[in-house]
Amino acid sequence: MGIELTPIGTVVGGRVVPEDDGWDAETCEIRLDPERFEASALVGLADFSHVEVVYHFHLVDEADVVASARRPRGRADWPEVGIFAQRGRVRPNRLGVSVARLIGIEGLAVRVQGLDAVDGTPVLDLKPVLSGFLPRGPVVEPAWSLELMASYWGGDHLANPAGD
Repeated sequence: MGIELTPIGTVVGGRVVPEDDGWDAETCEIRLDPERFEASALVGLADFSHVEVVYHFHLVDEADVVASARRPRGRADWPEVGIFAQRGRVRPNRLGVSVARLIGIEGLAVRVQGLDAVDGTPVLDLKPVLSGFLPRGPVVEPAWSLELMASYWGGDHLANPAGD
């Protein structure tokens, strides 16, 4: 069974090359498709501090998709783990999910900071971040993933998860 999705909008601005680290310094806009949406689709979203963005890794060729285990970033010092135990862009269906800080909304443009998607990325959905949907209980993750994320956003986000 296949699923057909139509992007709701596109990432405009920010990076043009999907590099691995320092994403928190990036700002961009998510522009909704004016053929499908009116500005009223965004009413109330500005009351939230963060937005969850679902997008398509459109620059990844289907031939590069990994459906097995691999070493994250190709690092020999990290364990080989299945594609579903990591968040790399070479994943089946090439879907990305990220939480970005909401800076503002103007018309059909949602300005965000820290979205790890590049200019031209098709956006499939936006959802406000509600604390009730955050993990219940402690989050457990292996040491290699903490090391990977140490520079992903840039700065000391792990020491200061609120970004203050």
